[in-house]
Amino acid sequence: MNFHAAEKAWQTYRGEWTAKQVAHLYRRAGFAASPSQLAEGEKQSAEKCVDALFQVEEDQAKQFEKQMKTMGATILASRATRSLSAWWLYRMRYTPDQLLEKTCLFWHGHFATSAEKVDDPQSMLNQNRILRDGSLGKFEPLVQQIATDPAMLIYLDSTDNRKTRPNENFARELMELFCLETGNYSEKDIKELSRCFTGWEVRRKRFRFNPYQHDEGTKTFLGSSGKYDGKKAIQVVLEQEAAPRFLAKKLYRYFVADEPLPEKTLLEPLARQLRQTDFDIGKCIRTILCSNYFYSNKAYARKIKSPIEFALGLMRGLNASANLQQLADRLEQLGQIPFYPPNVKGWDGGRTWINSSTLLGRANLVRDLVHGSNTKWRDGDLARWLSKNDMRDEKSAVEFILKVFVATEIPSAAKAKLVRLAKDQGIKTHSSVADLVHAISLLPEFQLG
Repeated sequence: MNFHAAEKAWQTYRGEWTAKQVAHLYRRAGFAASPSQLAEGEKQSAEKCVDALFQVEEDQAKQFEKQMKTMGATILASRATRSLSAWWLYRMRYTPDQLLEKTCLFWHGHFATSAEKVDDPQSMLNQNRILRDGSLGKFEPLVQQIATDPAMLIYLDSTDNRKTRPNENFARELMELFCLETGNYSEKDIKELSRCFTGWEVRRKRFRFNPYQHDEGTKTFLGSSGKYDGKKAIQVVLEQEAAPRFLAKKLYRYFVADEPLPEKTLLEPLARQLRQTDFDIGKCIRTILCSNYFYSNKAYARKIKSPIEFALGLMRGLNASANLQQLADRLEQLGQIPFYPPNVKGWDGGRTWINSSTLLGRANLVRDLVHGSNTKWRDGDLARWLSKNDMRDEKSAVEFILKVFVATEIPSAAKAKLVRLAKDQGIKTHSSVADLVHAISLLPEFQLG
C-alpha cells in the first residue's frame, strides 16, 4: 500500500449508512447493539454514532458507577475473588458506556494480570479502575500507573526489587508486551532497564519506593544513558520509534481485524497520530472507528468473536439477562474469563478462540440461554421480542435475526433452510423462536464479529 492509499484509508467515512454499518460499529466498539440501538443508529451518520459512544450522558454514567461501587464493596466484604468475573460481566452487559468498557477489556489483555496468582479482590479491583480511568486517555500516564500497581508487580514477581538483585521481569514485559515488541531491544537493554526499577517494593499491598535499595548509577539502554529512575526509564522506552507503531498494530488487531497483519505503511498514519498527540488513545480509536478502512470489506467479519463478545452480544441483541456467575463459569470453559487471563501475554484471540470443543461449548451456551428457565427477557419472551420489532412472517424474522447477530451475508441455501425451519415451527411461541436463534448460532458466520 502506498502513502496516499494509507492516508485515505483512515480518512472519515462518507459512504452508505445502514443497519450493517451500525451493527459493525457496535460489535467492535462495544458488545453489540440492541435492535432499538440499531434502529436509532441508522438515523445518524458514522461520525454522530461514534460521537455518541464517546459522549455518554453524565448523570447516567455516575448513577451506574455508584451501583458498581456498591456491588464491588459487597465482593470485597466477602473476599470472594471469583465473584469479580461476574461483577465485570455485569458492567459489560449493562454499561451505558460500551466503548469505555470494551477498551478497558483491551487493556486487561494488554497489561494482563490474573487473580489466580494475585488472589486479592481489592488489588484486582484497583487495577481494573486504573485501566478504566486511563482507557481513552494518554498512554504514558496509564503505563506509569500500571508500573507501580501492586497487582501487576505481584503478578510479575517484582515486589522486592533490590539493587544487588535487580528483577528483570517487569523490564522485560515493559518492552516486549507493553510498549515495543520483540526485536526492538536487546538482553543488555533489559538488564540495564531493570536497574531503573530497583527500590520498588510492595508492602502491605501498597507500592513503596525504597531509596536505599535503588541503584543510583548510570544506566545505558535503547541508545540513551543517565541516572534514570523508573519514571524516566518509561519515558525513554516510549520515545522509541517502535512504540507508536506497536500500539497502532495492537489497536488495529483489536478493533479492525484479526488477520492478516496489516502492512506497515497502512499503520503509519495511526502511528504518526499517536506520536503527534502524545499517545492519545481516544483520538486514535476515534480515527479508526470513523475511517474508510473500518467500513470496508477489509474489516467486516474479519474478527472472530471472543467468548465474552459472543455471550454478551447475544444477551444485548435479545434484550436478555442471566445468572452472570454461571456465565463466567461457562466462559472459562470457552477460553476467556475476566480477571483470569491465561498468562502474561493475555489472550491470543483470533483463531485460537475456535476449536471443536469451544464450538460445541458456544452452541450449548446459546441453547441453554434461550431455553433456560433462569433467563429473563425484557420484552417478555422471544416471540414478543420479534413482534415488538414488527417481524410478523418467517422470512422477515430470519432476516431480522441475521441483521442483529451476523456480520456478513450467509449462503442463500443456508438462509432458505432457516426460513423453512421457521415456517415448520412457526414464530409465535418462545420455544420456536429460541430454536431458530439456536440454529442461526450454529452458522460459521455467527462466530464472526
